[in-house]
Amino acid sequence: MGNKGRAVPRVVCCAVPIARTAGKVLVVTSRKRPDYWVLPKGGWEQSDVTLEAAALREAYEEAGVRGTIKRYVTTIPSPSSTYHFYEVDVSSQDQTWLESHERRREWVDYAEALRRLSWKTELAQGLQLALHPPHR
Repeated sequence: MGNKGRAVPRVVCCAVPIARTAGKVLVVTSRKRPDYWVLPKGGWEQSDVTLEAAALREAYEEAGVRGTIKRYVTTIPSPSSTYHFYEVDVSSQDQTWLESHERRREWVDYAEALRRLSWKTELAQGLQLALHPPHR
């Protein structure tokens, strides 16, 4: 795929929104591919200052959720982007949000989230490293 005309890969910050007590992960539909699901993610901007701030901003813009970073998960490089993943413990969820007219969101269990993200290798890998299926 290459760098899409960039000299260096794009820095992408990914939120893994979690409702721990419910054992759920929040996924959103892609704007470019509305039938595909993704994690809230987007490019780091200088105004974000930190990668963590960018992940929280993306969670709010794309999914309408606020929360706190629980932990840094991993960094996954690809030819065009470098993905930085952060677990976000969700504390509130807005009924409408910046991209609510462009995206759907859904709380799903770990296995379903992994199934929905399987089309995008980096997102599936990031989720696998963020969460593990609950022990029964």
